[in-house]
Amino acid sequence: MTASDASAPISPPATPFDWVGGEAAVRALVDRFYDLMDLEPAYRELRAVHGSTLDDARDKLFWFLCGWLGGPPHYEQRFGHPRLRARHLPFVIGVRERDQWLACMHQAMQECALDPALVERLDASFFKTADWMRNI
Repeated sequence: MTASDASAPISPPATPFDWVGGEAAVRALVDRFYDLMDLEPAYRELRAVHGSTLDDARDKLFWFLCGWLGGPPHYEQRFGHPRLRARHLPFVIGVRERDQWLACMHQAMQECALDPALVERLDASFFKTADWMRNI
């Protein structure tokens, strides 16, 4: 390695999927997200809209996030285009639900030790999507 190589800035991985750490890391993130939703009283209203079990939601969010982050398009291969807003219209999503989802995901990203720069980028992207999902 030359002196100029040592001072070259390190660029982030090509995709957020790679930056997160691939499928195993996305699965860990999703699992922590739903574990927190189940455990933390601060996410009570968010948890209430998910029914008695979170297994189906865990799989669907994992499949969706893999593709959304730039990895394999598991969700689209199973269900076609995500149509996020249309698929979420049956659920009441207001400011409280949006904010609980965002806080829960932020906490999960921090607890999974994602790079703070990536967390900042994902927080901004998640906010745009979550705010767009509001229907009240």
